[in-house]
Amino acid sequence: MDFDIVSPSAIHEGRATDAYFERTAAALDHAGRNPTVTAEVTADQFPSGEFELFAGLKDATALLEGRDVDVDAIPEGRLFDGGPVLRIEGPYLEFAELETSLLGFLSHASGVATAALDCRVAAPDTTVLSFGARHVHPSIAAMIERSALVGGLDGISHVAAGEVIGREASGTMPHALVICFGEGNQEDAWRAFDEAVPESVPRIALCDTYTDEVDESLRAVEALGDRLAGVRLDTTGSRRGDFKHIVREVQWELSARGHEDIEMFLSGGLGPDALRGLRDVADGFGVGGYVSNADPVDFALDIVEVEGEPAAKRGKLSGAKQAYRTDDGGHHVGLASRDAPVDAEPLLEPVIRDGDVVADEELFDLDAAAQRARSDARSVGYGDQE
Repeated sequence: MDFDIVSPSAIHEGRATDAYFERTAAALDHAGRNPTVTAEVTADQFPSGEFELFAGLKDATALLEGRDVDVDAIPEGRLFDGGPVLRIEGPYLEFAELETSLLGFLSHASGVATAALDCRVAAPDTTVLSFGARHVHPSIAAMIERSALVGGLDGISHVAAGEVIGREASGTMPHALVICFGEGNQEDAWRAFDEAVPESVPRIALCDTYTDEVDESLRAVEALGDRLAGVRLDTTGSRRGDFKHIVREVQWELSARGHEDIEMFLSGGLGPDALRGLRDVADGFGVGGYVSNADPVDFALDIVEVEGEPAAKRGKLSGAKQAYRTDDGGHHVGLASRDAPVDAEPLLEPVIRDGDVVADEELFDLDAAAQRARSDARSVGYGDQE
């Protein structure tokens, strides 16, 4: 029995498409029509003051590479607010049947990256890891983890996704490990972990399985001594109460016994609001569903020129456009053929020319994208920058 997964070959060949694009291609071919068009991917026509983070360009480029098209796009890790994030120019049938996959690549990744940035700016000086791959279909885990890193998170948990994107997965132990040793035997679980895993793995004990968080934290220190780097609290919301108070109580009791150096890692249904409230008592967070379950950005692909002449459906703006960032953090949209606003930086850059990728490798580099995201967030005043 096979998995229900659309193959990469189906995506590349344009079979991962909506049926009406197949019928459109058949009708145009029958009529002998294949006009040169300009099409743009947009979420909003005009700036609204609500920025989102662009991601998914690497996969989109892999999809369009080798086609007889020119492509310009905003770099991954840039914030956008209205206007195009990607523009394609070429014979329509070169990319008509790719629209479904193209929008999927950009919409889902940008939604996840935006949610990750929400968490990043909520806890700018605290380690934040992506723990949410378990909430999504495993075939897209690499996209989830890559987009989380584009948004600025510090690490990922999914092993196979890490192999795809060239990042080592992080993680210590689940409740299942402790439960397998049985109630009252938590020390055996922590010791087994310490003895079995590589020295490079931090000794972080999960301390909320059977008893009070303070009790298990003190027992973990007693069991592992100086080898214990920290404790993770993953208490379920139904039993949590005032989570910050619990963390501070654990810290107090550890400190009272001379263990001020034990770090605090928190997880379990956390989002930006929780991170803001807990960042002064935490050394690290694991964020799951808020990032991995983020709503995709509602991108659309629309033809805006046919044979060099403005053309668009009702409600869309005709003509090829450029998006700009001004020194004050403003986002502006204008016709690409017109002069740019004063002191404005054009955001769309050449990516593909005549089917060949012309963009510098930095455009697809994860670390560079994350750096752009953080810089852009400061520039436009996105989220909590304190």
